[in-house]
Amino acid sequence: MLILTPERHGDIWRFFSESWNGRRLAGLEVDFVQDNHSFSARAGTVRGLRFQAAQAKLVRCGRGRLFDVAVDIRRGSPTYGRWTGVELSFENGRQLFIPEGFLHGFATREPETEIFYKCSDYYAPDCDGAVRFDDPEIGIDWGLAPGAAILSEKDAAAPRLRDLDSPFTWEAVR
Repeated sequence: MLILTPERHGDIWRFFSESWNGRRLAGLEVDFVQDNHSFSARAGTVRGLRFQAAQAKLVRCGRGRLFDVAVDIRRGSPTYGRWTGVELSFENGRQLFIPEGFLHGFATREPETEIFYKCSDYYAPDCDGAVRFDDPEIGIDWGLAPGAAILSEKDAAAPRLRDLDSPFTWEAVR
């Protein structure tokens, strides 16, 4: 995973920022093919933890504030089951790059939060998977009061990490 903070140019009334520049970030070696836009009306909305086989993401917040999380699910990885989280907001301009082999989820911190993410592969329902956001074996601190998460039916019914047959395998860099 990689946390990026693109430079903003402007003044007190406006700014301009390159949210993606393939030349400057050429080391990521990713070709994005799809852009997604997600809106959550209420603070405390949790999406995930989910994955798409063969899909990397670059996530940013266009309005509001969210806590964005990635969890390593590459079998054999020394960081398997470990998570990284970062606050993304319109104000801080941060982005989180999530490579293939990681679960992704977020919890909104403000109402009317918008999330944008670039994807390296097209959505395919048969390549979709999920793990419970509150799995105690992962232990993510979402910053939410117990029972306060607003979940979709899919996320509420997701299995625990120990029950996931991960399609990803870690390969050591040589």
